[in-house]
Amino acid sequence: MQRVDRIDDAVSLPELTLRGIILGALITVVFTASNIYLGLKVGLTFSSAIPAAVISMAVLRLFPGANILENNMVQTQASAAGTLSSIIFILPGLVMLGHWQGFPFWQTLTICAAGGMLGVIFSIPLRHAMVVQSDLPYPEGVAAAEILRVGSAGQGAGDRKQATGLADLVAGGTAAGLFSFAAGGLRVLAEGANAWLAAGASVVRLSMGFSLALVGAGYLVGIVGGLAMLLGLVLTWGIAVPWLTAITPMPAGATLSSFGTSVWSTQARFIGAGTIGIAAIWTLGTLFKPMIEGVRASMGALRGAGQGAGGAIPRTQRDLPVAWIGIITLILLVVLAVTFGHFLAPAPLDTGASWRLVGCAVLFAFVFGFLVAAACGYMAGLVGSSASPISGIGIIAVILVSLLILGIGSLDGLLDTPEGGKFAIALAIFTTSAVVAVASISNDNLQDLKTGWLVGATPWRQQVALLIGCAVGAAVIPPVLDLLYNAYGFAGALPRADMDPNQALAAPQATLMTAIATGIFTHRLNWTMILIGVVLGAVLIAVDEVLRRRSGPARLPVLAVGIGIYLPPTVSSALVVGAVLSWWLLRTERRRAEARGDDVKTVLAHAERRGTLLASGLIVGESLVGVALAAIIGLSGKEAPLAVVGAGFGATAQWLGLAVFVLVCVGFCRRVLAAR
Repeated sequence: MQRVDRIDDAVSLPELTLRGIILGALITVVFTASNIYLGLKVGLTFSSAIPAAVISMAVLRLFPGANILENNMVQTQASAAGTLSSIIFILPGLVMLGHWQGFPFWQTLTICAAGGMLGVIFSIPLRHAMVVQSDLPYPEGVAAAEILRVGSAGQGAGDRKQATGLADLVAGGTAAGLFSFAAGGLRVLAEGANAWLAAGASVVRLSMGFSLALVGAGYLVGIVGGLAMLLGLVLTWGIAVPWLTAITPMPAGATLSSFGTSVWSTQARFIGAGTIGIAAIWTLGTLFKPMIEGVRASMGALRGAGQGAGGAIPRTQRDLPVAWIGIITLILLVVLAVTFGHFLAPAPLDTGASWRLVGCAVLFAFVFGFLVAAACGYMAGLVGSSASPISGIGIIAVILVSLLILGIGSLDGLLDTPEGGKFAIALAIFTTSAVVAVASISNDNLQDLKTGWLVGATPWRQQVALLIGCAVGAAVIPPVLDLLYNAYGFAGALPRADMDPNQALAAPQATLMTAIATGIFTHRLNWTMILIGVVLGAVLIAVDEVLRRRSGPARLPVLAVGIGIYLPPTVSSALVVGAVLSWWLLRTERRRAEARGDDVKTVLAHAERRGTLLASGLIVGESLVGVALAAIIGLSGKEAPLAVVGAGFGATAQWLGLAVFVLVCVGFCRRVLAAR
């Protein structure tokens, strides 16, 4: 587990300041809007914790008295709000379904805010078990802590080692930023390379992503998680897709790429959803005992939180008081109930039936939300917030809640009319939106709490910052969604008849989850792939248990395998490259140290720190440029406003992208292996 210098418990520094809250709110607007646009356009969002930390340090160092803990609070608030934008993975389905003609401000705000704040509350009793006592890598949490530490080095009278660390961070950030600008802005470099081959009746895809941020995340994940994701990648594109394309008739006029992608997204990807589902359930089972112990420890700390500075609980262990947790939870449940009640008001149901559905929706969001919070926290700790498949959790949630509403709605007569059936699908999507808000925030919060633990922050102050971030982000989401919907429209849902469907935002996850909910209520969902994923996950769990009982270093994290199946291959492959680099560099450095007779532990610690800072820089550079490009794209209304080449340059851009990607990776290795 990576460690950074911590502020001592006895030291009290300004943390949750007014200027920090204002700065965090301003950063929130930028990151939330950027993430919403990118998520609707390409189906991916980025973790805003690291760029928020960089911006916070750059701004707050202009003011006297700024410190590392104040910077940490700003990035905590901003990253929570930016992460809440993951609601776009499901909420646009209400517009696609035709239930909404836009995004009602108060309904959208309350479902986002209540779900996100519940995610914060659920992360509090999980903090001890999954942050303090866990050895999960938390790649972005560790990276953010390193960045905060290096950014605060100026206060330390010019320490030489910290200056070197800052140079590594800047080097990684510059390389990734320039690559991202050339690829996403100028379009002279490709962001990945794909080759589609026909092997008899099968379609085979060879893919490589060139995202340097994902290479950095993979480096922090390590070789065990990386190899598990590689296994998922091979199972999908080496076995599942070739087999499914061989037995599925290819539509007339379809290309290999369109046919292969269609089979993956409509069939093979559901294998990953099933594997993630069973692995998440198994993970919750294995974590149950330490979670209960962690909850006990947390509750003990919570009871002592109000003792003040002279109490027995150290400052870095003080969570929000139990009374406040109870009051906030009760308020959030009431807000959810009122929101669901307002949503169901036009439904063709009597009052009793409507409130039964409201009760079931609130109960599902609360109970399943807590389970999801634990599962997402584990996945974020394993592979990072950016790579953690929140949309996979959304798939599981929409299936479960659709089946629940299907059963209750049949008894209450909701499904007796076409209008009632449409309301049932809409309620499933709306309820899943609350779960996705809980999942996305808990996915990010534990990463932030890890950062806070590493730098010595006060947990209850961080938890307040997270709640503020959720409230601000929830206020930003509705107008941005409305703006983008009216400007571009969504795939299959255009606000005006004269709009160009080619300019519509794809919203891939929302399209998929809407199709799942509709398929369940119309009895047309293909359960075969999901069940295959469940069986595959059970087999892999058995293999991992055998490896664990042998007490060797070899393990097979099944969640990581499911992630490798579910994520696009360009994402998984870049993560694997980073993981392999981490293993190879530390192995090489160990051998060199042994050959020279140096102290192996000291040499490895130096190499590990340098690699972590470089990897963090890769994440920072690409994230900051991604934010800037998203703003430029949004303001211009064009898909590629800075492009200097046309579509015909694509093949050349792939080779150039591969060459530059390899050069950056080689430079990364040389810098890590450079003499101290």
